Amino acid sequence: MRLIERYLFRQLLGPTLLATLALVALALLARSLSEFDVLIEQRQSAMVFLKIIALALPQLLGMILPIALFVATLVALNRLHTEQEIVVCFAGGMSRWRVISPAMRLAVFATLLSLVMSLWAAPWSSRAIRETFFDIKSDLASTLVRPGEFTEPGPGLTVYAQTIDRDQIIHNLFIHQEKAGGGAVTYTAREGVIAERKGLPVLVLRKGSNQEFSSSGVLQYLSWDEYTFDLSSLFQSDELLHYKIGDRYPHELFFPDLTQEWEQQNRDKLLSEGHWRLASPLYNLAMMSMAVAAVIGGSFSRMGYGRRIAMVGAAAALVQIVGFGVKAACDNDVWLNPLQYAVPLAAIWWGLRQIFRQKVARYIAIGSHDTLQPQGVQ
Repeated sequence: MRLIERYLFRQLLGPTLLATLALVALALLARSLSEFDVLIEQRQSAMVFLKIIALALPQLLGMILPIALFVATLVALNRLHTEQEIVVCFAGGMSRWRVISPAMRLAVFATLLSLVMSLWAAPWSSRAIRETFFDIKSDLASTLVRPGEFTEPGPGLTVYAQTIDRDQIIHNLFIHQEKAGGGAVTYTAREGVIAERKGLPVLVLRKGSNQEFSSSGVLQYLSWDEYTFDLSSLFQSDELLHYKIGDRYPHELFFPDLTQEWEQQNRDKLLSEGHWRLASPLYNLAMMSMAVAAVIGGSFSRMGYGRRIAMVGAAAALVQIVGFGVKAACDNDVWLNPLQYAVPLAAIWWGLRQIFRQKVARYIAIGSHDTLQPQGVQ
């Protein structure tokens, strides 16, 4: 019996891994298209782009794993049942629990993996993505200059550059700066590069000139081989990195710092997210039990289980939709949080009830083709 259970486990594990890889690849492709402006508009390196896509994997995996389990289990069990391997297991004296135990063990493994992802891996990756985007936003080169465009990175400052090469050298640079006391100064340079001098950001201009109108209207012209343009006053910012609700660890969700105004205003949402982190892994067990019920939970049929699978598939989609709806409702009412656990647990109960509501019938071999047929199953 142990050998048969291991065989059934392998038959389920293979399709689950393939379905998970396929869905993850599709989700990563969609994510990469949405983040493509990091390469185009922000002019970041390919390594930064790949880092953002890789860090999104824990979040995507937590959402995809229940769907992959459901689809893979339906495919694997339907094949095993139509080829009458499940019938042979029942005929050999295996109980329903021993037949479905490999599937449930796989669901438990997926649930534990999802729990780890939800509680620790996903918040860590969300924080890393947030920090990466904050660094991109604070990148002087991408903020100051956009090739072929006039930009206004600061009050009274207009910047234009023709191109920026791979070495981050800015070519044919134009800067127009209005002064607070009146007048304006214009800088033109053949090339420039952003550097750091004494811990402060500067723009080093080479082979250029500047023209300045004084407040009395007198034009002053100066050419130079190198000029240092101070950027520290233009890019001083008091903006701090703020972690959103999805970036927080469980202890920060269940025990927020109520001395902070933001935590006070969003306490219900923090608790809702914390309960969702604990309840969402249960959907792995829910989807698995519903998938098993779609194939084994009814009478044997040589014609297949297409109608039954379609009905259970619609029910599984409804369970997922209801779960997301309950999560949204809990953001505004903390007393609804028990419903986040009730939805997947109800789906698990329904699936197991469909599986065990009938006794296993005795199977006998009939016909010249040694076909096994159930008796007494309604």
